[in-house]
Order: sequence, then structure tokens, then C-alpha cells
Amino acid sequence: MSLDRAAAHLAQFGLEGRIQQFNVSSATVELAAQAVGCPPARIAKTLSFLLPEGPVLILAAGDARVDNAKYKARFHTKAKMIPAEQVEPLIGHGVGGVCPFGVNEGVPVYLDQSLRRFDTVYPAAGTANSAVELSLEELERAAQAAGWVDVCKDWG
Repeated sequence: MSLDRAAAHLAQFGLEGRIQQFNVSSATVELAAQAVGCPPARIAKTLSFLLPEGPVLILAAGDARVDNAKYKARFHTKAKMIPAEQVEPLIGHGVGGVCPFGVNEGVPVYLDQSLRRFDTVYPAAGTANSAVELSLEELERAAQAAGWVDVCKDWG
């Protein structure tokens, strides 16, 4: 189960106890914000893209949108989201619960600058009805982030 995989990963950092599970869906930014009780911008959505060398994850604020020109400048290719049916095999988590914790080996995780305006954010925890509140330092460490990027627009 994807929640178990995310929890086992977070346990390496002593963060598994922070996982929240809901009786309602948190599969979209809006639903997650309602379930958590925070503004949509504080939801750290995990976006799944396909680069020529393989999949990549980018965590961005819930109110941010990918800026195609910034993405292409950073990754040297057009932004191409992974088709829904390929997300789980390539990433290790299904659509609605994609998170940066316990992903398949070799999938790099980047954090977008749009998150930097918050003390804490809420990424998913492997299922479409879970989230975990983390500081940016905790998120960077637990996600084993490859770095920070600036590939989004329309936030703030």
C-alpha cells in the first residue's frame, strides 16, 4: 500500500507520526485544503513529469502553475506530464496520492520556489485521503530533494 510506503520512508526521519488520514478525499488541491483546514496555496502538490532520462517530481504550492518557458529553461525540454495510467508504475504512488516519500529509485524530487513563502506545507502521504504537515526544512530532508527550482507562475 502506498500509505505504508510513504510512512516507512517518513519513519527514517522520525516524521511518520505526522501523517493525517481523512474520511474524505484529498486528491486535489481544493479537496486537500478542505480536509486539512488550510488555504489551498499551502498544499504542496506533487507534479509528475517525464524528462528524456526518466520521470521527475516537482512539488509546488497549490496556487502555482507550471510556467512552460521556465520549465524548459531549467530542464531543457518541454513540460510533459506523465499520463495518469503511467504515474504509479513510474513513480510508485497513484494519482491523487503522489508524494515525494517512498518513490521509486532514481526519481529525482525538486521543490519549487512557490513553497518558500510558507513555514509549513501539506504534501500528500501516498493516498488520495492523506497529508503530512512539514516545515520546508523537513520537506527538503524527507523528500531527499535534488534542489530548489523556479518553474512556476501565478502564485502569491
